Amino acid sequence: MCTVTGHICPVLLAETLALCHSSAMIKMALQEEPAPGNVKVTRSDWINLALEVLIADGVESVRILPLGERLGVSRSSFYHYFNSRQDLLDRLLEHWRDTNTKAIVERANRPAETVIRGVMNVFECWADERLFDPRFDFAVREWARRSDEVRAIIDAADNERLDAIRNMYQRHGYSEEDAFIRARVLYYMQIGYYVLDLKEPLEARLSHLAAYLRSFTGLDPTKADVEHFSAFVMQARKRSTAAA
Repeated sequence: MCTVTGHICPVLLAETLALCHSSAMIKMALQEEPAPGNVKVTRSDWINLALEVLIADGVESVRILPLGERLGVSRSSFYHYFNSRQDLLDRLLEHWRDTNTKAIVERANRPAETVIRGVMNVFECWADERLFDPRFDFAVREWARRSDEVRAIIDAADNERLDAIRNMYQRHGYSEEDAFIRARVLYYMQIGYYVLDLKEPLEARLSHLAAYLRSFTGLDPTKADVEHFSAFVMQARKRSTAAA
């Protein structure tokens, strides 16, 4: 937190956390899956490794044999859980929708006393990579450059996210057009920061929360608003540090 202003910039905070803790990512929850015979790994193990490879090397590197070699198992383990490579890729996309998109939609739909608190609910996704993993999002967007089907899935997810944010603004009295444009500005600017991969000093990212909230809502946040989100950010950083 900036010792001068006490403000935190949520639009840039996710990059800050990513730089400090680049090993964090949204993984499949461990499941209780019986492993018959000599099967040594679970379905989640396959998906989590595939996720790591997708983020690090792209979708073309998500291949059955190399994944099996890294897991120390044979192809039979893979086919116990998946019908084909495409089945595994479909599960990755399903996981992406159930994490990155679901988090934004859920936060935007949360009840909030004011529009400023509503916007801060959405900001939580940028501040906590347990909710929204920007590298996972970027990897899927890169994948979409090679697949019209994935491009359609990306477009649908972007529309779902934008609709949720727009509806949040409308619930707080903004006109349909104003809510639509404000939602686009908020969402597209954040995605743009990820795409540009900005590498700014931490200090430069921690000073403009009040100004961002004013820009996104047209209203001045209270000191309590700033302190509320600042506390959330500090907790997110502690969790991220503990998990590293």
